[in-house]
Amino acid sequence: MDLPFDTKDAEIKLAEVREREEEDVASILSEKYGMTYTDLSLKEIDNDALRVIPEEEARKAEAAAFAKVSKALSLAVHNPNNPALAALLDDLASRGFTVQQFLVSQKSLERALDRYRELSSTAASKAGSVSILDATLAQITEKGASKGALAKELDDAVAEKSLTRVTRIFEILLAGAFALRASDIHFEPREDATLLRLRIDGLLSDVYLFDPATYHQLNARIKLLSGVKLNITNRAQDGRFSITRAGGDVEMRVSFIPGNYGESIVMRILDPAATKVSYKELGIHPKLLERLEQEIRRPNGMLLTTGPTGSGKTTTLYSFLREIHRPEIKIITIEDPIEYHLDGIVQTQVEGTKYTFAEGLRSIVRQDPDIIMVGEIRDGETANIAIQAALTGHFVFSTLHTNDAAGTFPRLADLGVDPKSFGSAITVSMAQRLMRKLDPEKKKERPLTDAEKAMIAKAFEPLADKTLIPEKIETVWEPAPANEDETGYKGRIGLYEAIFMDDELASFLRDNPPANEIAKLANKQGYLTMAQDGVLKALAGVTSLSEVADTVDLPR
Repeated sequence: MDLPFDTKDAEIKLAEVREREEEDVASILSEKYGMTYTDLSLKEIDNDALRVIPEEEARKAEAAAFAKVSKALSLAVHNPNNPALAALLDDLASRGFTVQQFLVSQKSLERALDRYRELSSTAASKAGSVSILDATLAQITEKGASKGALAKELDDAVAEKSLTRVTRIFEILLAGAFALRASDIHFEPREDATLLRLRIDGLLSDVYLFDPATYHQLNARIKLLSGVKLNITNRAQDGRFSITRAGGDVEMRVSFIPGNYGESIVMRILDPAATKVSYKELGIHPKLLERLEQEIRRPNGMLLTTGPTGSGKTTTLYSFLREIHRPEIKIITIEDPIEYHLDGIVQTQVEGTKYTFAEGLRSIVRQDPDIIMVGEIRDGETANIAIQAALTGHFVFSTLHTNDAAGTFPRLADLGVDPKSFGSAITVSMAQRLMRKLDPEKKKERPLTDAEKAMIAKAFEPLADKTLIPEKIETVWEPAPANEDETGYKGRIGLYEAIFMDDELASFLRDNPPANEIAKLANKQGYLTMAQDGVLKALAGVTSLSEVADTVDLPR
């Protein structure tokens, strides 16, 4: 007996073959016409781009805009010989648009044209910006700002079949990152999925796995917003865009690098609110704070803050600049890049080899500034110009990469700065780290072990000012999370140490001594080291002893 023939399955397979053939033909024709081929089923179509061309004109010319960054427009074209296309291109050029044409199949074009139906119900957004609806942010927050709640919202959005699915996923992702107070969003492609991770309070946490198709669409969406090239996947690209929300605009700095299974994306969240924090709220010990308040108001000199990337150096310097800014003084910065914009301060940005820190610093000095901030001292030329600026009536703020405050001076000497100039130019050398704070609602007190008491006694042994040591050293605090989705920590605080220039130190530095010898001499000044500052914060219940040990070296 003959088996029944499954016509439905055969029709589906035949349709799939025809679709592939249609895309293959479009790809071959693209070479003939000297155009780039693209498949719009793999790309996110930007509603703002669609709005540039009225639907009637788009259908007549068999072309549709699918990406737009400022005045750069990506145009999907099905028939390059269509007479209406030439008129459309002339019109776009007269309106100031730079057009890049992509050859597409009829099916791809129809997908773009079908999106015109959505335009009546969606609002236009600024180029290089995205809006987060207050309702979305409230929805994520109300359900409990947790990784589990965010993952559930993403599950629901990924399962949607609407044309605006990717936009919805991206909006939920951003809202979740804000609700969880994340500083960075990471996409890490694997062979069969892409891992989403958020950096919360300095530590990365796994949040969600996206299927390859969804990640590809998210990648295109992020590239469009960031103003980078969609068709480049084999080299690094950097871009940025802004997010509009009720609490004010937030800048996003985006980095793309190629990987084995797709591009790795890291989005840094630059919330202007971070720079508005007062220097008094950073966690600087009262004794050190009192001295720094005097030092940053000097007419000339240099304050250097050191620490690894992500230790809060820029935030500290910005808080100092905001404190001393007055209408009668001029402050100029040179940064790479400008992360936050400060009102009333002239900010400039380095640009590859065209405008380096050294070149920018030379130019800034000719602009008659009172205070200069150099984002980072990376080479001998920049270091020497900064030293000269400090010696000639300017106060200079800058950062350096060293392990501690004492390491500043040998590092500058390695860069070619004459140690004999340290005493006259450098007034303060600071070092800092960021560590997590205990959540006041989720912590518990416990007695110290004998080993911990011995370690704390050893940490405080070199401290010259014994009045800073607590009278009772019996207990510390540790996290007590309510569930596995919590850590028991909330927010971060700084650990600080500083060395101030005096005659004895200036004379000692002339012979370029090692960092450990400089640290021993600096102990006489009576200020806390980062380790001592951390132990005091642990004893006060601000953080845990284990968090301090993970952040700085404690005595063994």
